[in-house]
Amino acid sequence: MPDTVPLDDIRSLADRVPLNNGTAMPRLGFGTYKSPPGPEVESAVRAAIDVGYCGIDTAALYRNEASIGRVLRESALPREDVFVATKVWNEDQGYDATFRAFDASLHRLGLEYVDLYLVHWPKPSLMRDTWRAMEEIAASGRARAIGVCNHLIHHLETLASFSTVTPAVNQVEHHPYLQQPALREYCHANGIVMQAWAPVMRGRSCREPMLVEIAEAHGKTAAQVSIRWILQHGVTTIPKSVHAERIQENADVFDFALSAEEMRAIDCLDRHERLGPDPDKFA
Repeated sequence: MPDTVPLDDIRSLADRVPLNNGTAMPRLGFGTYKSPPGPEVESAVRAAIDVGYCGIDTAALYRNEASIGRVLRESALPREDVFVATKVWNEDQGYDATFRAFDASLHRLGLEYVDLYLVHWPKPSLMRDTWRAMEEIAASGRARAIGVCNHLIHHLETLASFSTVTPAVNQVEHHPYLQQPALREYCHANGIVMQAWAPVMRGRSCREPMLVEIAEAHGKTAAQVSIRWILQHGVTTIPKSVHAERIQENADVFDFALSAEEMRAIDCLDRHERLGPDPDKFA
């Protein structure tokens, strides 16, 4: 795959990338993991919309779908202008259970459809039945695209052996300390958009000297450099925060570019270090 994407493709929060079924997904979206339901996540989503985010990522596990749906319905943002993603949790996998979980998420969100429905973690014993339900949900039009999270190459290869619909997205842990270049290459080669969670290493980016040095050269923060590095590698991402100033900061990554030398320097930071669970051991 190309080492980087053309800089002209990374212009603003309005940028979208085409998925393999023709749907377009925001390159930089807004994450809501560990954002408590009620006023806290509602205030965060309002702030994100005010900044210009048009992609909102949630999950049944986060227990904040109802709060997010309330904000979206109350906002002036037309439904077709916002990209909403949610996920089926591990305990709800399986053919019938996936339909029930999807219906429940749609009800909590108060929406007629979601733009992306994801399998939250690979669960090999239920993968075939879960994906069969996912394909039928997509065919119904109630999810404009379907995908997976936390799937390694061998999970994707297993899925490909029996599926009729290729996942549009694979949302995985991806940051300077865990780069997974082989997975990135596999996704690119197979028409799967890779999306990064924990892009600023859960706050650790500000403690990495190389990121800080590069940030100072651009008048930016280490978190902004980490996000920009991800985008320039052609990976989409969903940084999260409940603080208005950090939400704005994470979005302010379109007025500078990392040089090829800076990109290579960050590439050398890979430690294969996970901050979250190992997908082979979690489910």
